[in-house]
Amino acid sequence: MEYRKPIFDDIEDIYKLVMEYAKEGVMLARSRNTLYETIRDMIVAVDENNRVVGVGALHIIWAELAEVRTMAVSPSAIRQGIGAEIVRRLLEEGRSLGVKKFFTLTYKPGFFQTLGFRTITKNDLPHKVWKDCIECPKFPNCDEIAMELDESGEIGSIAEVQWEI
Repeated sequence: MEYRKPIFDDIEDIYKLVMEYAKEGVMLARSRNTLYETIRDMIVAVDENNRVVGVGALHIIWAELAEVRTMAVSPSAIRQGIGAEIVRRLLEEGRSLGVKKFFTLTYKPGFFQTLGFRTITKNDLPHKVWKDCIECPKFPNCDEIAMELDESGEIGSIAEVQWEI
């Protein structure tokens, strides 16, 4: 498995992967335009056929604060540690920038919990986080679960991950 920054040719695969989960209601939809605008935020997992089988993004919100978002792994590739490895790489990238606090809004809390995230109330997040939510069709009745990385900031080993996106 190759993990790398996406290129423009990957956007259609990313879009299809995200929309597959969005149709099931377990992920928020992302437009192609949004994916192009945030391409530098993402990391993809690419299989031996050069097909995107996983994606995740790290969105910088404010000084020392970032959101792990757009996490999706192809149903044919789940439970192989791909999602955990993407998160690990996103956290590593964030730490290199000076991020000290990571959070996510998710419908898959079990996955993030195995990586050391803990559930918090949405009120624990700064108001700046909600600027993107205005565009969401679920606003203001968001049903995603807010989580933050615990104080140690270390995710469990890939072998410990019991849930996969």
